[in-house]
Amino acid sequence: MPEISRFFGIEIKMYWADHQPPHFHAVYGADVALVDIRALRAFAGHLPARALGLVIEWAALHQKELLANWDQAQKQEPIGKIDPLR
Repeated sequence: MPEISRFFGIEIKMYWADHQPPHFHAVYGADVALVDIRALRAFAGHLPARALGLVIEWAALHQKELLANWDQAQKQEPIGKIDPLR
């Protein structure tokens, strides 16, 4: 699963040919959440509230890039890195 971004100790990853809805995996220590790209909300797993807030803020800023990466991943094509939250 390629890492597409990393910030404040949070790793953002996306699988190739993953299940719907379009989403990414946010990993913070031992916690993992799946975040719906269109709805900008976690739909599985858990992250601490502060980490989840940072992830949602980042995803809102990069929603178009995330959807483009999702489309590429569904075709099993290379996906790009996305700038971290600063």
